[in-house]
Amino acid sequence: MEKENKKTNSSLNIGSKIKDYFKLIKVSLSIMVVFSAVISFLLTPELKEKFENPLRMTILLAIGGLLVTGSANAINQVVEKNTDAVMKRTANRPIAAGRMSETEGWVFAIITGLAGVFILGNYFNWTSAGLAAFSLFLYAFIYTPLKKVNAIAVLVGAFPGALPCLIGWAAGDEKISLGGWVLFGIQFLWQFPHFWAIAWLAHTDYTTAGFKLLPNEKGPTKHTALQSVAYSLLLIPVGVIPYFIGMSGLVSLIIIFAANLFMVWQCIRLYRDMEVKSARRIMFSSYIYLPVVLLALLGDKL
Repeated sequence: MEKENKKTNSSLNIGSKIKDYFKLIKVSLSIMVVFSAVISFLLTPELKEKFENPLRMTILLAIGGLLVTGSANAINQVVEKNTDAVMKRTANRPIAAGRMSETEGWVFAIITGLAGVFILGNYFNWTSAGLAAFSLFLYAFIYTPLKKVNAIAVLVGAFPGALPCLIGWAAGDEKISLGGWVLFGIQFLWQFPHFWAIAWLAHTDYTTAGFKLLPNEKGPTKHTALQSVAYSLLLIPVGVIPYFIGMSGLVSLIIIFAANLFMVWQCIRLYRDMEVKSARRIMFSSYIYLPVVLLALLGDKL
């Protein structure tokens, strides 16, 4: 009986540790990042001619991307351990809650980061690997500490946030050509209304932690809402570029244009109503927007 209890406890401990590692890499965020890289990779021209087994390479890219992203997120949680501990939505993260040591977090981050960069460099090219390493550095060591200094952190963070598109494109095209930059531009601009909506909703928590993430120091204001409208409007001309450079067809053009108008409308509603529910609409709309746009582009290619 005692042995059975020990086995049960051991299984529970292993299960809890696995769950903590999932929290450490922020698995849902990491999957979204990897999704952008994978779709960008699949959108590169002449993919089947360049790779004998595109499916195998897609899986390798996803693994490499997940490792690099997980590493960046782990470093973020090590650096922000004390900050996470005072915010409701992050207090249960493994390092902040004391279930995992900082040393364990650093070891995990170093191993996964090196492994991810190696996979990209060895199986694809060192351009994509270099971009991944740069993205990791920018996110973990520039954006993360800057969040407590100035709201410009959102602008800085938008670069590593959009780099997965360039990483995926470089992995498939072996160079950073126009198509990759267009995808980068779409994801770069998308992040501003997306992130400001989250910061609007979590303003109390962020203020308690000392984060300065909204464009106005006074918090959720008309100025912040107007900024969201401006960036969502910029998505419209950038979103039609794929059609005019031959990356996509008429169907995806219509879908992307409609998605952009929908994002603009949601941001206008926030400016008009100045309500939390309007910010929440932007947040959820932005989660839908990116997959719709990327899959529309991919659908035209297929």
